Amino acid sequence: MKALCFREHGDSSVMRYEDVPDPKPGLGEVLVKVKACALNHLDIWVRRGWPGLNLDMPHWGGSDVAGVVVEVGPGSGEWKPGSRVVVDPGLNTIEDEFTRRGEDTLSPGYRILGEHAPGGLAEYVVVPSGNLLGIPDHIDFPAAAAPLLVTLTAWRMLIRRAGLRAGETVLIVGAGGGVNSMAVQIARFAGATVFVVAGNAEKASRARELGADYVVDRSSTRWDTEILRLTSRRGVDVVVDNVGAQTMGTSIKTVSRGGRIVIVGNTSGPISEIDLRYIFGKQISLIGSTMGTHQDFRDVNALLWSGRLKPVVDRVMPLSEGKAAFVAMERGEQFGKIVLEP
Repeated sequence: MKALCFREHGDSSVMRYEDVPDPKPGLGEVLVKVKACALNHLDIWVRRGWPGLNLDMPHWGGSDVAGVVVEVGPGSGEWKPGSRVVVDPGLNTIEDEFTRRGEDTLSPGYRILGEHAPGGLAEYVVVPSGNLLGIPDHIDFPAAAAPLLVTLTAWRMLIRRAGLRAGETVLIVGAGGGVNSMAVQIARFAGATVFVVAGNAEKASRARELGADYVVDRSSTRWDTEILRLTSRRGVDVVVDNVGAQTMGTSIKTVSRGGRIVIVGNTSGPISEIDLRYIFGKQISLIGSTMGTHQDFRDVNALLWSGRLKPVVDRVMPLSEGKAAFVAMERGEQFGKIVLEP
């Protein structure tokens, strides 16, 4: 089969669209023909690599998979060839206290499709049968694939971890990425007032279309000053900061006393200096979050299938042109998700 793979870590130049061995389903596994796979910043980090990430090469990413079941291994339940499915990207490799109580992402055995195992940037992918969820007939494959990882992540960080409540205020730092575009919708769904910091006028306009109540274009104004002005210097109850090194200090200034900052990424770098006086003086909670449980996956897809949350697709491209898609994502040219089709 064809895959968009790499044989060594590095920049986008290491990616190749080439033949790789066909996968075969084992016990409890299903072979899915990939119809659409969305890109995430996680795919960039995996390709670049980090100390301790030991992958069998060649490797290919892709956590957001929609496709059709073509073969089932023994002990794979009720799935039949021809079933239209999406894949929960969270893989459990051990049973422990966390998985037994449904907190899969806390388990040291938790793995992510496309990060620790070959993903959906290929013509076929093998996944555990328990990770499949059927797609309703009215949802096409790109729309089904686009929101999976980012909606799961945004739901867990805002609803499960930050405990967002109706009537609260939320600041989302950055508007173009997949997680943040879904966070705008989820915060509105929860009954919060949504503030967004956007990188330019076009992204500011798109954030308003998604339902943001207040949008600050950081290319033309200081966003910390503007957020404090808009909130009468109170600040916001919850800040979503996935940028990291460049913005964490400012996020701390714009969160309210007793507020929460939730972190699921670090697109500008992982190391940040923090003035601890703000943390204890304002009694700020820093909350880490990643991915979501199998129940979270079912919950968010029910909202997507019903239309209460809507996927944000920037563009759909052939898998063979995947290198160009990665370059666009690394430049921040997209709003929402880039989806590749084999």
